[in-house]
Amino acid sequence: MSSSALDVTLFIGPIVPIPAPRWVIESLTDVTVTATAAPDQDSGFELNFSLEKNSLLPTIFLLVGGAMPPIVRVVVMVTMGGLPEVLIDGVMTQAQVQPGSEGKPSTFTVKGVDLSAVMGLFELTGVPYPAMPVEARVLLMLAKYAFLGVIPVVIPSIVPDIPNPLDRIPVQQGTDLAYLRRLASRTGYIFAMIPGPVPGTSFAYWGPEAKIGVPQPALNVDMDALTNVESLSFTYDSDQATLPVVFIQNQETRVVIPIPIPPVSPLNPPLGLIPPIPKKVRFIRDTAKLGPAQAVLLGLAKASRTSDVVKAEGSLDVLRYGRVLKPRTLVGVRGAGLAFDGLYFVQRVQHSIKRGSFKQRFSLVRNGLVSTLPVVPV
Repeated sequence: MSSSALDVTLFIGPIVPIPAPRWVIESLTDVTVTATAAPDQDSGFELNFSLEKNSLLPTIFLLVGGAMPPIVRVVVMVTMGGLPEVLIDGVMTQAQVQPGSEGKPSTFTVKGVDLSAVMGLFELTGVPYPAMPVEARVLLMLAKYAFLGVIPVVIPSIVPDIPNPLDRIPVQQGTDLAYLRRLASRTGYIFAMIPGPVPGTSFAYWGPEAKIGVPQPALNVDMDALTNVESLSFTYDSDQATLPVVFIQNQETRVVIPIPIPPVSPLNPPLGLIPPIPKKVRFIRDTAKLGPAQAVLLGLAKASRTSDVVKAEGSLDVLRYGRVLKPRTLVGVRGAGLAFDGLYFVQRVQHSIKRGSFKQRFSLVRNGLVSTLPVVPV
């Protein structure tokens, strides 16, 4: 599936995905990939194929899915202007055939999620991790998936907690995916699978949700010839803002001290000049047994997720925008007015690809009104 400025490459295989044959690409009618940065949510894909009579395509997918291990690896990559971009590296979770009627061909649909699905296949409750800090447990779990091209990116916590095996031995609860997310939540971190940079590899990121970095080219709205988005709407919900309060126990006096946590940090800087005033208070009472630094990190993560009161929803034509809009990064908005211009965090992107067409629907979030920058980066 390609056009003069866009080329789509599909890789399929049981363990190591290989480029799909030309006849498979030619039967591919549309591709939908949803990439999200929302905590505890998986990215996913949907492929639709047009089937000729007696086509072997469904049989191939089902046979590969019946191999050992029973996974079908799917990688979707687009190339624009000679620059490749891996949209997703995942596994098939569902396949369905819709028979044709009235002379129309049958439709074969393949759905799936990113490689985190493999980490949730097996129940491993009871696996011990003696004298291992959280980071070591995460690395040990992720090491099992190196054969899938998973590259661990683990950010150590500020205060390492090395349990004394004479006092306690940490034990895994649930699948690797469930335990990774539980450890991330308790530390104030996130766990996410980031595809690329080349087909067959993915970064398994376990660390803080960083809303920093070099912004992507600005999204321009209502700017005549400079407009590069098809639609863009904004919502401001001040009722969402919540002030988390963590509790820290003084080890000498055993007195529990409540500490309110602000919604900004070095990794979550204010993107809006006028932040919301919290109307609700949330007491996080299970932090008294944690160290002060760990309790504050957990509170900062809670505050960050409730402070994004400005949301934007929109769509764009990638061929007009000139590049693929990526999630988990910053992007500028221009032409929306004083209150909504500025930098945003890209929380979700849905890619919709058809022959000669590449559209994206996106969701942006920000923690305040009015841009903190005098000029939005182009």
